[in-house]
Amino acid sequence: MIIGTEDPTTPDVVRLLEEHLADMYAASPAESVHALDPAALAGPGVSFWTLRADGVVLGTAALKEIDPTHGEIKSMRTRAGARRRGVARALLEHLLATAVERGYARVSLETGTQEFFAPARALYVSRGFVACGPFASYEADPHSAFYTLSLD
Repeated sequence: MIIGTEDPTTPDVVRLLEEHLADMYAASPAESVHALDPAALAGPGVSFWTLRADGVVLGTAALKEIDPTHGEIKSMRTRAGARRRGVARALLEHLLATAVERGYARVSLETGTQEFFAPARALYVSRGFVACGPFASYEADPHSAFYTLSLD
């Protein structure tokens, strides 16, 4: 498995991100979906990676800079057929290592509260993330769970 920076508008990556967005809208009300589309993931202040095996994209992740000391994890996604193989954990560890290299004091994320998101929440908690209130421009939402990890 190889993790590398990649253009989120690459056709096979777009297909995985479209699946991601479709699942987000199926699991949450539209006003509670905070996933970024490929164009936004290619925008300023966002770094985007894929994890590939034998050339096939198995997962994606992005790190958005909120400010020089705070990053946000965005668009963590594992292809359905690649789940339970360590893809998300590998991407998460890569994002956290990058955040440390950048000098971030903390990394935060928003995910859903529905059962669909339970594996993601369990992954974050297993890595030391703790529940927190809304951060950056987020507002309290019964469909959103917020987590943060201090990197100090």
